[in-house]
Amino acid sequence: MKEPNSTGAAVRTLEADVLVIGGGGAGLSAACAACSEGAKVVLLEKNPELGGTTSLSVGSITAAGSSWQKKAGITDTPDEHFADMGLFLGSVDHRDNMALRRVLVDHVTETLEWLKSIGLAFYGPMPEPPHKKPRMHTVLPNSRAYPYYLGREARRLGAQIHCNARVVQLLQDGGRVVGARASIDGAVVDCLARRAVVLASGDISAARDLKRQFKEDLADVQAINPNSTGDGQRMVVQMGGELVNGDLMRPPALRFKAPARDNFLRRLPPWRMLTASMNLAMRFVPNWIIRPFIMSFMTSSMSPEAAFFKAGAILINHEGKRFTQETGQPASDLAKQPDQSAWIAFDDALARKFSGWPHYISTAPGFAYAYFPDYRRTRSDLYVTAQTLPELARKMGVPQDALTKSVQSYNDEVADNANGRAPMREGPFHALGPIQAWVILTDVGLAVDTHHRVLDRDGTPFPGLYAAGSAGQGGVLLWGHGHHIGWAMTSGRRAGRFAAQEHELSRSTR
Repeated sequence: MKEPNSTGAAVRTLEADVLVIGGGGAGLSAACAACSEGAKVVLLEKNPELGGTTSLSVGSITAAGSSWQKKAGITDTPDEHFADMGLFLGSVDHRDNMALRRVLVDHVTETLEWLKSIGLAFYGPMPEPPHKKPRMHTVLPNSRAYPYYLGREARRLGAQIHCNARVVQLLQDGGRVVGARASIDGAVVDCLARRAVVLASGDISAARDLKRQFKEDLADVQAINPNSTGDGQRMVVQMGGELVNGDLMRPPALRFKAPARDNFLRRLPPWRMLTASMNLAMRFVPNWIIRPFIMSFMTSSMSPEAAFFKAGAILINHEGKRFTQETGQPASDLAKQPDQSAWIAFDDALARKFSGWPHYISTAPGFAYAYFPDYRRTRSDLYVTAQTLPELARKMGVPQDALTKSVQSYNDEVADNANGRAPMREGPFHALGPIQAWVILTDVGLAVDTHHRVLDRDGTPFPGLYAAGSAGQGGVLLWGHGHHIGWAMTSGRRAGRFAAQEHELSRSTR
């Protein structure tokens, strides 16, 4: 008999061996792994399409000992990768979950090779200091290839995938998690799991209440993925679970406003012939031919380097006022401005300086560097120039007197402090913007063990509940490119496999 919901309507049921909540990289990997273990799998994704934050990323996976490294003659090991991850963390290295870092470095290469086997293509390995060896592998043609191939593989293996399926409650029976209640296309459905549930619902970057709990100044900062609302974390915390490393959430980042339409690289389909051609082109076609295509992506998605501000670029809000010390944490101050956006203003001397090596405005590690002419050419929608400051203000849409006073005040400041920043005196003057403050990712996940079982506040696993990706980050700090996606796919595959084996584990402990 179907149970009525709070409105009196009957609740429909779906049954599976393993229920996966979330259709990003972690959830799709979990579904594939569980199906490969012979489990019947249902996957619920709250959005109209698969992909999650994975599809919004640069798309790199950092791994040691890959076939790409071997082909390039690079000898590398998980132990070396483990040590280099600590170099990104510096003084907070002791806060990392070393057991989960070990899980990542020991298994991510296998994950990378598996992704290759189901159709994904990668370019690399590429260097990224402070890694001592090139070990970053970037997906081709873009990160949308992940949900394309992972979704195809999950369906091929028999996974039943439901989009527009928002989970509102985890279901328990005698303390064991046995499924979830969801709204699927507006209908209330109880999705029951005979073996286990895998939570892969993403991070908390768009969860105002959870961000405020750990870093109040991040609460109102917009997220790159507005759907990362912490649904899974909130449900588990209400059950007695714990979020780890909330105090280590990093400041927001600066990103330029996205173009009205996807750029060329983001529109490319992930066809094998195309990615094979791209791989060959990136290896053998002269840089001056391939570089404009890379720039069209990079100038949209990368953050301006601190060196650009240290040299003399200043941030101006829509009132024409300079509101921050650009060499501090300008993104945090930008997040407090009206509409959380501003312009980067600079003079022609700085424009000429940042037109060639070694002075670049932004970079995509391993690909190329973006200089001032790249922004002027590929993002004309972001660029204004004028011979005088009043004319520049008019083109920026800010009060002329306010901009002139802000620049004069800045010039007086750098003259008095002699801090190495150049004054803004030489016309023509330039501005790039709007630039915005964003929370890209939060390293705040539910506490899990090395089998990805979710733990309560006493460190005891919740029976029948696993977590992967950002939801199950468990305190491992994934700083540097290629670690978040590597963790998503690796933890997803492992959690899916362990969830499918739950009935065997249960029998062995009786």
